[in-house]
Amino acid sequence: MTTTTTIVAPSPRSSRWRQYSALTKPRVVQLIVFCAVIGMLLAVPGLPDLGLTAAATVGIWLVASAAAAFNCLVEQQIDRKMARTAWRPTAKGELNTRQALVFSALLAGAGGMLLWWWVNPLTMWLTIATFVGYAVVYTVILKPLTPQNIVIGGASGAMPPVLGWAAMRGEVGPEALMMFLIIFLWTPPHFWALALYRVEDYRRSGLPMLPVTHGNEFTRLNVLLYTLVLFAAGLLPFITGMSGWPYLLAAVLLGAGFIGYGFALWRSYSDALARKTFRFSLYYLALLFTALLLDHYLTPWLPL
Repeated sequence: MTTTTTIVAPSPRSSRWRQYSALTKPRVVQLIVFCAVIGMLLAVPGLPDLGLTAAATVGIWLVASAAAAFNCLVEQQIDRKMARTAWRPTAKGELNTRQALVFSALLAGAGGMLLWWWVNPLTMWLTIATFVGYAVVYTVILKPLTPQNIVIGGASGAMPPVLGWAAMRGEVGPEALMMFLIIFLWTPPHFWALALYRVEDYRRSGLPMLPVTHGNEFTRLNVLLYTLVLFAAGLLPFITGMSGWPYLLAAVLLGAGFIGYGFALWRSYSDALARKTFRFSLYYLALLFTALLLDHYLTPWLPL
């Protein structure tokens, strides 16, 4: 009997630049920086100081990227078990622990120094606290400990507009806290929609995400309930006079859309619908904050 041996060529390693770039989770960090910039623009009437805005944006981007890299480092064993994250350079062994740690430290140090010298100490301390909240409190402590990890840990993810506001004003105002609240309440339905159709990934990883510990139906109910509370929080900028009618229209339409997805998901589950809900949640946050920004510049020109 004759046997043939097939030699499979190893997949080419990505360039070192791409490996380090992947550690920073660029798509996630883009949304973080976007919300921070919205906070900066809303903090002042008219156009802000461009130099200050650029320094704050780069500083927050560097520290957020450092937190993402540290997260990849800490979760490299978990990432190997999940199809969604197995491609990460630390999970594949393309970057070792020392390389990832040094890279994260350099980014955090550079971002912190930039914020201290070119923005203000308050923004630097708040940004570093956000780094610790995400990379240590959430990733190391909460995520493997409780199915409410994303609820509690969502506080660090909700900080970007607060950082942007503090960068421009040197203080944290009630408007910044309203934006914080919106992102804080948006985070659970956003991530639980993802966890619903990635439940086997999370089960293999050993992480106690809500669909794993409490089941599909209970998670779907919580997604719906959070979209209802989020709808109310989304009206606060208009109720308090921070924004006008253009924002209110966008908030109602987007909030109703999110509730619609939550209700449909609760009534009849499918992986495809969970994916659509997750994707809509991304559009929801980006469009809501865009509406808040456009309203900021349009409302003064609109007739009463």
